[in-house]
Amino acid sequence: MPSLQNILAQGRAVEAHRPWPRVTVSADLWTAAANELAEGRATLLGLWGEAGTGSSVHMALIGEDNRDTSVLSLVCPEMEFPSVSKRHAPAIRLERALHSLFGLRPIGIPDPRPWLDLGFWDMQFPLGARSAPAPRPYTFLPVEGENLHQIPVGPVHAGIIEPGHFRFTAAGETVARLEERLGYVHKGIESLMAGATLERGARLAARTSGDSTVAYGIAFARAVEAALKIELPPRAHYLRALMAELERLANHLGDIGAICNDASFVLLHAHCGILRELVLRAAQSCFGHRLMMDRVIPGGVTTDLGSPGVTTLRDLIRRVRDRFPLLVELYDNTASLQDRTAATGILDGALARRFGAPGFVGRASGRDFDARKTPGYPPYPGLDFTVPVLTAGDVNARVWIRIREVEQSLALVEQMLERLPQGPIAAAFDAADRNGEGLALVEGFRGDVLVSLRLEAGHVARCHLRDPSWFQWPLLEVAIEGNIVADFPLCNKSFNCSYSGHDS
Repeated sequence: MPSLQNILAQGRAVEAHRPWPRVTVSADLWTAAANELAEGRATLLGLWGEAGTGSSVHMALIGEDNRDTSVLSLVCPEMEFPSVSKRHAPAIRLERALHSLFGLRPIGIPDPRPWLDLGFWDMQFPLGARSAPAPRPYTFLPVEGENLHQIPVGPVHAGIIEPGHFRFTAAGETVARLEERLGYVHKGIESLMAGATLERGARLAARTSGDSTVAYGIAFARAVEAALKIELPPRAHYLRALMAELERLANHLGDIGAICNDASFVLLHAHCGILRELVLRAAQSCFGHRLMMDRVIPGGVTTDLGSPGVTTLRDLIRRVRDRFPLLVELYDNTASLQDRTAATGILDGALARRFGAPGFVGRASGRDFDARKTPGYPPYPGLDFTVPVLTAGDVNARVWIRIREVEQSLALVEQMLERLPQGPIAAAFDAADRNGEGLALVEGFRGDVLVSLRLEAGHVARCHLRDPSWFQWPLLEVAIEGNIVADFPLCNKSFNCSYSGHDS
């Protein structure tokens, strides 16, 4: 059986793809790569389609020990390809989605039901061979057993959260199966990207998932910069990383409080909300936007950090460090809260590794992966920080990963302020009439964000954006099994998957 390196060596390299190789492979080599995934010798990073004169599928993966990032491409003249999910379950929803969008058929897929296409689009396969919509009922998976009942939840939920449908099958209060149906906030970003200028492409990327707008902005920009061989000034790298860590702080603080709120411990929710607000106000003061949206652009950033901004961030670090340890102690010493979070919603470590579970979901179950470390990107290789990893895999572990990451992000912001280089904040470049392909992997607060794009004549010809939630949503279904229905809000919030990023 050929190894990943042998598969890459036998494929035909695409010279314009950077910074990692993309090779065109045969169906046999494509299947061999799927076997590498199934045997645990590689991890799936993304799987997407492309239609038109050269209909094809693309698979991004990273080799054993988080090395050898690459993209494999298979031309599909008959609009079909050997299913990866036949051998590697994490690919199932990705293949269902690319069929819904492009009409490409994964031969041998275990679950051929549509995904993303909920039956109310005005056409089938909008990014491929468009055809008239065909009404078809959606059948949820059967569950066998005595005294089972179903509880449908959503897609419309209480409050202002985004829509998604959850179908619980329960025996009394114990969940026997959870099945999700998503796609209600599909925005057609890949379609909107086609033909976009770099400026418009950056704005679209930043709106894939609003809570990760900086991460998506950096990922899109780095893909462009790889494609066009653009070197950034050092100060731009640092300013991007400062924004990314502020985004991480705001979201982790919000999540910790929200998890406690779902366990009816509203005091921690209130205090974490105050700290989150301090972070957002600091972002507004320093970068002109609470979420720092559209501050990252190809070539650098739009907004510099002056002396008052440095003072604001130093004050933010001090205030969070003064208050946060007291909240952590309160969380750790509240028995009724620990009773709800410890041993609840356990995700097995082997399953987390098989799915390449990103971010705090994977790290709470023993998967040691952080794109800031591996493959790494500036300025993180020159900074001192650790990636917290636990093995319990429960709600409590996912809270503690966030707690430790808050501490690490505070230290990172402090280091970056001390080492912030002088100089320009963006590189001048002319994209007119330039072609190239780029791939980027960036660590957002939720996990790694993947962006693959192709530029033609300085415009976006094709762009695929993969949210970490694609590999987290299926694991939530597993983590809730055997728990009571009332623990679902806790499990769900501890995962905090993105509807918008998934549905994009």
